[in-house]
Amino acid sequence: MIRTAVNKTELAKQLGISRSSLYYQSKRPAIDEEVRRQIESVLADHPAYGHKRIALSLKLNKKRIRRVMKKFGLKPYRRRPKRPGKKADLGKPATKYPNLIANLKIDRPNQVWVTDFTFIRFHGKFVYLATVMDLFTREVVGFNLSRFHNRFLVMAAVLDGLERYSPPEIIHSDQGSEYDSQDFIDLITSLNIKISMSRKASLPGRTAIRRVSSAI
Repeated sequence: MIRTAVNKTELAKQLGISRSSLYYQSKRPAIDEEVRRQIESVLADHPAYGHKRIALSLKLNKKRIRRVMKKFGLKPYRRRPKRPGKKADLGKPATKYPNLIANLKIDRPNQVWVTDFTFIRFHGKFVYLATVMDLFTREVVGFNLSRFHNRFLVMAAVLDGLERYSPPEIIHSDQGSEYDSQDFIDLITSLNIKISMSRKASLPGRTAIRRVSSAI
């Protein structure tokens, strides 16, 4: 039997699809693989985190995190349920560090630094960007880029700022696990800087994130 060559335009017509579809390769497997690596990096530090906590940590959609965890069989370590707390524990604040800047008058440079992070897609991979901004001048005083999101990402951003500026009076962040890590807390307290925290994903540092992201 003699086979006759069929060009891609004719083949696409016979299959009832567009010609470009013959060249299309789904990017989802590569993206899922990248998300898997990021999930594993979070679970390495926080093995008990479920998909919602991981999504908050990575600032990704929780449905995507749940789907990828199911796809690759990633499961958090299940701790034994705790006994009901005492009545005295019920009134504890959501974070052990108060929001020191809620009603504070910011009237000078180096009074308050705010820090936050986000992710950037770069050639099919995630790159995490942490920034530190002076709340008075709105100047980005420090930043750090890393392939993985963890406490070292945000610590390096603070250290970058301290190479050029004196320690601020207050460092403000949200309640993310990286800022609540013992390594980050030890670093800040060793410099006699006060720690201030607000609720998750509620920071003036978003301005710094957008500014540095647009420059990369």
